[in-house]
Amino acid sequence: MVVHFVIAMVLFSFICDVLGYFTHNIRLFEVAFWNMFVAAIAIFVAIIFGQFEAGLAQVYPAVESTLNFHTVMGWSLGAIVAIITAWRFAIRDRNPLKVPPAYLGAATFLICLVFLQVYLGSKLFWVYGLHVEPVVEAMKHGVSP
Repeated sequence: MVVHFVIAMVLFSFICDVLGYFTHNIRLFEVAFWNMFVAAIAIFVAIIFGQFEAGLAQVYPAVESTLNFHTVMGWSLGAIVAIITAWRFAIRDRNPLKVPPAYLGAATFLICLVFLQVYLGSKLFWVYGLHVEPVVEAMKHGVSP
């Protein structure tokens, strides 16, 4: 649940920065900054809960590579969100009225990584059935997916 909160905050922050850049509305920059700030804290809570959930999952060989990639992406996103938030803080501290295009480019890259992570998480649930009750019950009865 926390992970959805983080995804929403990062996306909303990006949208506010883009809209603020084109409309010159500085209030949107403030909203964007605070969303990234809270997301930078919440993402580590999401990572910790994700690690517990992954530890509880019944992992079978077909799912291992996707789960490992999802885990590495999660920790990488934690570091990237923290770095981009620190950069955003420095930008806000120097001039709260502007956001440079380079930051928007980095934020666009971050959004692409978030979409990749969402794809991997969706694949783990909808394709491989991790934590899906019928799949878990089938594995308990010896049926291997």
